[in-house]
Amino acid sequence: MADELSDALSSMGMDAADDASKGAISEDDWAAAMAEQAVADQSAAAAPSQSANIFPNFNNAAGANAGSVMSELDMILDIPVHLTVELGRTRIAIKNLLQLAHGSVVELDAMAGEPMDVLVNGTLIAQGEVVVVNDKFGIRLTDIITPTERMRKLGH
Repeated sequence: MADELSDALSSMGMDAADDASKGAISEDDWAAAMAEQAVADQSAAAAPSQSANIFPNFNNAAGANAGSVMSELDMILDIPVHLTVELGRTRIAIKNLLQLAHGSVVELDAMAGEPMDVLVNGTLIAQGEVVVVNDKFGIRLTDIITPTERMRKLGH
């Protein structure tokens, strides 16, 4: 499995150069990936599980507050955020960093098969697994970090 991860990482550099000439992923490819996810979601919904409804539903707000809440929410919807998917980390001495060349392998603290962290502006919000659609990498979210869990992790 570690060899597969190394192959995937080395191919990322080569694929990035090829992507400019190949063009964008077609909508059909993403539609197929989304259909696959829908099937997975349906099978997961059939099994008893904890509700993923962790975000407030602003559509059901009562009375005059509904309009003001939606207008406040609309103000922030276009604010860009920095989304990072973190495969792993390592600490390396500068002398070792300078010795890296094309094809070098850098060992990370994450194990092959572990979920990757999804961070928004440096804050962990989810974990997921890598998916490949038409030679492009993406991430399928497998676990959303609730605000309570984030607060608990800050305490450690």
